[in-house]
Amino acid sequence: MTKLRVGWFTFTCCEDSTILFTELLNTHWADWKDKIEFVNARILKENNKIENIDVSFVEGSISSEEQVDKLKEIRKNSKTIIAIGACACTAMPSGWRNTFDEETKEEIKFLIDRYSHLEKVEPLKTYIKVDDSVQGCPMNEEKFLELIGNSIK
Repeated sequence: MTKLRVGWFTFTCCEDSTILFTELLNTHWADWKDKIEFVNARILKENNKIENIDVSFVEGSISSEEQVDKLKEIRKNSKTIIAIGACACTAMPSGWRNTFDEETKEEIKFLIDRYSHLEKVEPLKTYIKVDDSVQGCPMNEEKFLELIGNSIK
């Protein structure tokens, strides 16, 4: 049996879905270990690749040009992209700075410049085609399990 090649990626967010994902491994590892190969999962391993991925789960919003480039590389090398959590789906709450008034934006401009951030924080769909999503902050556990279950059948 060919294993499902999975990537787990994180951008601008609090990584609460990553924490939930690792907790789910505690209860589902026995079911998944013979069906899933983690090609890229920084939280699980050091030697990560972005190539020939069946499903990439992407958490977090996009806040820099570097992140845009990496996200596009993930899309190019993945058959399916699933946006994970509120930040990936809507850019909020990571994108809260998008709503700041001009005075507040001016106050934080030095940070935006220092870290080469984009003017606005955006959801994944602004830059790439997203095939499905799991809303929530953290992600909706049942929806995630449904999507991964459908992928490994």
